[in-house]
Amino acid sequence: MSFFSSLFGGGAAFDSNRVRELVSGGAIVLDVRGPDEFAGGHVDGAVNIPVQVLPQRIGEVGAKDKPVIVYCRSGGRSASAKSILTRAGYAEVIDVGPMSAFPR
Repeated sequence: MSFFSSLFGGGAAFDSNRVRELVSGGAIVLDVRGPDEFAGGHVDGAVNIPVQVLPQRIGEVGAKDKPVIVYCRSGGRSASAKSILTRAGYAEVIDVGPMSAFPR
């Protein structure tokens, strides 16, 4: 996250190394953009469940004790998805924000 992002709220705060570690360990990577956006490119291994239908499809996310890494296009939908997942009882949810911020 850049200095300006931290001042003006333009991105989620997360530890890139921790995200890489969790993904390597089998964390669920959740893309909450629409199907057309997902088809246009996504993080390898990501599951696509648009945020609008996440409450109805939450069972597809997986075990609640498994970490979930969530992203979207700009960060708004991923923040909503994190809230939905946290309220549903998922133990560890990391909001990466925009897909462009996803650690490679």
